[in-house]
Amino acid sequence: MTQTQEFSGKNVDVAIQNACSKLSLSADDLKYDVISEGTSGIFGIVGRKDARIKVDLSADDIDEAARAQSEGIQSIVDEAFGKETRVKSHERPEAVDVTQESIDLGTEALQKMADLITDDASVSHETKSDRLTLTIEGGNAGILIGRKGQTLDAMQFLTDKIINRKSDARVRVRVDIEGYMETRKENLQHLAYKMADKAKKTGRPATINQMSAQDRRIVHLALKDDNKVRTQSMGDGYYRRLVIFPKKKNSFRGKKQSKR
Repeated sequence: MTQTQEFSGKNVDVAIQNACSKLSLSADDLKYDVISEGTSGIFGIVGRKDARIKVDLSADDIDEAARAQSEGIQSIVDEAFGKETRVKSHERPEAVDVTQESIDLGTEALQKMADLITDDASVSHETKSDRLTLTIEGGNAGILIGRKGQTLDAMQFLTDKIINRKSDARVRVRVDIEGYMETRKENLQHLAYKMADKAKKTGRPATINQMSAQDRRIVHLALKDDNKVRTQSMGDGYYRRLVIFPKKKNSFRGKKQSKR
């Protein structure tokens, strides 16, 4: 099965270069037809039209393009979380109000990341005291979010680092895509209650594997008032596991004395 995509540029050669770059194919491997060679217009400005080509893509070409895009996304994740990033609580910088400089810096950085992953995505912002929420709209939301939200986590991590790299204080940064973060929060809270019930019923620890620091915090907060369990992050790296331990009952409570 063959699919087609159109690409444009100021001339045919540029259109071909754009297609090769987007599809991760060489010019020799590119199968295309010229739709329009474009026009230079008056003085190269008025009435100028881009050249357009139509590229035929086989199933193998589509798989190769998807694989290249996946590798690009994974590089973002690896750069963000390749090393241990935990900070001790007493070393965490003080939070500060969001400035226009932070908004501009975060918006620009996140827009560049989104453009590397998908087309037609735009970044908007919302501020509340020391919290900056950057929202990506449009584009391919599934690819932007990634498996278990890992690409979204990576973009948030990098945006946070870019905004706060030169300051001892810290702007709290949150990146969201189509309300995904709120949905994930609700799902994690439900999972926390479910696993806590399991731990209490079985009397054994219940483990949730490979959770980001942000996700672990959601679970910790969901169960902090449950006096029958305690939570603990275990392992190394950013994606660690979270263990829910049942609290042991007082060994003297509830025991009947034997009659002689």
